[in-house]
Amino acid sequence: MKQLKEYTIPFVGLKQGLHQFEYQIENTFFKHFEYDEFNASAVKVDLEFNKKTTMLELEFKATGTVNVNCDLTNEPFDLPIENDLFLVVKFGDEYNDENEELLILPHGEYEVNVQQYIYELIVLAMPSKRVHPGVENGTLQSDILEKLEELSPKEKTKTNDDEETDPRWDKLKNLLNDK
Repeated sequence: MKQLKEYTIPFVGLKQGLHQFEYQIENTFFKHFEYDEFNASAVKVDLEFNKKTTMLELEFKATGTVNVNCDLTNEPFDLPIENDLFLVVKFGDEYNDENEELLILPHGEYEVNVQQYIYELIVLAMPSKRVHPGVENGTLQSDILEKLEELSPKEKTKTNDDEETDPRWDKLKNLLNDK
């Protein structure tokens, strides 16, 4: 996958200490990853980049909304997103990103690309089941919901507790009561 230049941080030219980066994430970012679950997105990612002598510390914070379709009604709605990630970048003999909280870059590297971490930060903030808030509080008016309600099985109400039962079953029930 091609790396987007705006998410590459050349840390060699930065002084030691804290540095702030801010990214506005929209649907064009997700099209790069061929991810089409969002109708629209407006997510702000704040990156606090702390350069130390032997390592880098990156703290990501994502806040915003993504427009998705409800899993029950397929109605689009804005889902608030909030997530954070702490990443440590160390230097070693070869590139290694197997650990989700530790990235090892080869000693000669002079920049780090954070697009994959931003992508995962936002996508993993999504709940497994996306339900429209109107469904949860009962205020959503939708043709689909009305059809679901119409087709849902209704509870049978018992009007007479003394219904006549088969006498053979009554004899078997007596076996449980008699000891």
